[in-house]
Amino acid sequence: MVFEKIRTIIAEQIGIPEDKITPDTSLIGDIGADSLDIFQIITNIEEEFDLEFSKDSVEQMKTVADAVEYIKAHVNN
Repeated sequence: MVFEKIRTIIAEQIGIPEDKITPDTSLIGDIGADSLDIFQIITNIEEEFDLEFSKDSVEQMKTVADAVEYIKAHVNN
């Protein structure tokens, strides 16, 4: 469920098909996002899951799976 929501957010922001995004997809290298795209993706994820990423957590997120794990660890706790 978390992965699917993140995949939809990324696909809509970047304009790529959802099936091109996997848990192993790099948030920077694989999807062709620039820094503004990444900012908007993070903002949309924060709004969707009602949480706020710390600067350190964003810098450590390399893949979609990293974002999923962070959200699972910080939502509903």
